[in-house]
Amino acid sequence: MSTPITQAPFGTLPDGAQVSEFTLANSRGMVVKILDFGGIIREIQAPDRDGRFADVVLGFDTLEPYLRDSPYFGALIGRYGNRIAKGRFAIDGKAYQLTVNDGDNHLHGGAPGFDKVLWSAAIEGNALVLRYRSPDGEQGYPGKLDATVSYSLNDDNEILMRFHAVTDQPTPVNLTQHSYFNLRGAGQEEGDILQHEMRIDADRFVPIDAGSIPLGPLVPVTGTPFDFRQPRPIGERIGQPDKQLRHGSGYDHCWVLNAGGVEEGEGRRAVRVREPESGRVLELITQEPGVQFYSGNFLDGSLTGKGGRPYAFRSGFCIEPQHLPDSPNQPAYPDTILRPGEIYATESRFKFSVEKQER
Repeated sequence: MSTPITQAPFGTLPDGAQVSEFTLANSRGMVVKILDFGGIIREIQAPDRDGRFADVVLGFDTLEPYLRDSPYFGALIGRYGNRIAKGRFAIDGKAYQLTVNDGDNHLHGGAPGFDKVLWSAAIEGNALVLRYRSPDGEQGYPGKLDATVSYSLNDDNEILMRFHAVTDQPTPVNLTQHSYFNLRGAGQEEGDILQHEMRIDADRFVPIDAGSIPLGPLVPVTGTPFDFRQPRPIGERIGQPDKQLRHGSGYDHCWVLNAGGVEEGEGRRAVRVREPESGRVLELITQEPGVQFYSGNFLDGSLTGKGGRPYAFRSGFCIEPQHLPDSPNQPAYPDTILRPGEIYATESRFKFSVEKQER
């Protein structure tokens, strides 16, 4: 059984508010540490094939860099994960303008988004429950949004994330989780993530322009560097002369998950990543229709992470379960408008395991 969740102080915000870190642990020795600031997963201790534990997510030892430098390390993202073109959209004929924080576009809920707010935290049984009320007009979004995210850790080494939201006006909602993983051991002198073997259960992906905005029609992965339907090293084709790779500076795209592979009450087994040397395996199981795979293309060694080590180029990857980018402006994509009386409810899980021997 999971052990009781514990709470400890982690720092103080500029307005004097106290930030706490919550530690979740299970009977198999796995540990997950989460902040109420940004809902940040700050640490995940996971075993390798020899039973040795290492922290497998990028992040910082103290609060201050999360306030200033963090490229969404471990954070909850909202109201809208990914990009909205020029921060503009219309609902029922009424136009809205969001703040822009990524060139001309709106990214990950604006600045600040949900990654930079202090959530109200409660320990409810074996779950850490975080709540945030986003006021009408925050970052330009219409309506008040009450968002709830719960984290729990079970004895199957799964981190379960449940997302819930209600609103009093129609508004776009696309919540996600933005951890950066390195299954060899994040922040250690272990190098990049290019030898990690990845499988994504997706026949199509979302092509983007030079500003990372969707072009509209989905593209088959067949015959492209985006075909991960069979396990392939992340770095095997990342340097190919492909226009989409140039636009993303590597992989920074949304894959549209296949409809099959849904397990009752769980979702799709969408992504599987294996690190050959350690034997660690990470699976993403999600009810979301897409996953954004980002290969850490803008990490450049300028950020000093945990243990005083710089985070070098492509030293972490993200697999963000979500709806598709710019959906409010793309009628063919699944709808992301939450309306009064409706409930936004979705869940995803990160499942850790090991392969005892290399294949």
